[in-house]
Amino acid sequence: MSMFGDILGAVVGSVGQQGGGMGAIANVVGGLLANDGEHGGLGGLVTKFQQAGMGDVIGSWVGKGENLPISAEQLQQVLGSDAVSSIAQKMGVNPSEALGHLSGMLPGLVDKLTPHGEAPAGGLGNFGDLAGMLGGLLAKR
Repeated sequence: MSMFGDILGAVVGSVGQQGGGMGAIANVVGGLLANDGEHGGLGGLVTKFQQAGMGDVIGSWVGKGENLPISAEQLQQVLGSDAVSSIAQKMGVNPSEALGHLSGMLPGLVDKLTPHGEAPAGGLGNFGDLAGMLGGLLAKR
């Protein structure tokens, strides 16, 4: 497991050791949120949510206040079938399991990475920057 995987595991709690485990999940989440990831980083994810009519959901994760939940089905709608299949393959699980993990993990993680109620102007940075931000979150615990 990578250092990023260790940090992510501590921040978001333990996720079942099915399939590819926490290291694979960390790589996928890093790819979703980091600017150098294939999904356009947090800004790209916000855009996808807005295009799917769920801007209020991700807005609640970034903003201050209670995080709205997202179902696996809603996340499938946001990301699209091709992206979900790719994510599931990287995680070493089926698409339904991948969506279950991500729908439970993303609200809290995005919330913790945007503590001031807004996304950083330059996004969350690259994969290395994202690992550093998570490390900083842990130091404050």
